Amino acid sequence: METSYLKTKRMLTPLRKFAWIFTLLVGIGGLFYPKLGLLVIPVMLSLTLMAFFRGRYWCGNFCPHGSLFDALLPLSKNQKIPEFLKSKIFITAVFIFFAFNLSRKLISTFSTLGTASFWDRLGFVFVTTYLMVIVAGSVLSSFISSRTWCSFCPMGVIQTFSYKLGKLLGITPKTDVKVTLSGSEECLHCGKCARVCPMQLEPYLSFSHTNQFMDPACIKCAVCTVNCPAGVLQLAREKEALEQNQVLNTKSIQSV
Repeated sequence: METSYLKTKRMLTPLRKFAWIFTLLVGIGGLFYPKLGLLVIPVMLSLTLMAFFRGRYWCGNFCPHGSLFDALLPLSKNQKIPEFLKSKIFITAVFIFFAFNLSRKLISTFSTLGTASFWDRLGFVFVTTYLMVIVAGSVLSSFISSRTWCSFCPMGVIQTFSYKLGKLLGITPKTDVKVTLSGSEECLHCGKCARVCPMQLEPYLSFSHTNQFMDPACIKCAVCTVNCPAGVLQLAREKEALEQNQVLNTKSIQSV
């Protein structure tokens, strides 16, 4: 049976509610003042660094484009995101196209280094990129689901690579937060966490032995935690999840 997705409130903080202003400032304002595009550089560096410690946390809590797409939720048809848009082949193809196109523009721009127009040209590279995401992402948000673009976003791919590096070095277990179930017996298996998930993931079917949702596509937006009917979901670190499981196991043994 196909999941029926719910249009539940997603912007839970002032930053997430108004960050879309930055997207329009750069994508549209940059057409008139190209240097605004230079603001994208620290954004790319920040999301890459944050992903090293917390995966795609940026996507669900800071991303200006994500804020815009969530703001479009009332207009969205909220349909199932086609599987091919989430496939590794499609995601890889989009990333390669993005990387090639951006690299080509940057190489052309840096050939003008030292000229009066260099900074405007460099900024305009990022302005056009931001504008493209605004247009494409907004169309997909309206006709499919609000976070459709996020399913194959090139910045999401970069964050995934950074996250894997953090895991390889043993950093993320100490810093990362994941959707965590307070106890497997507490879950109602109602599937509401899947019905409200912006990324259309299914936490209730995929909890690990530590009762954590391990899918790297999770953007840690906390929408599922605030909409859980049983109130048994939270964002927690691995250490906190293990401690919580130990307490539950102790209580279970004592009650026998």
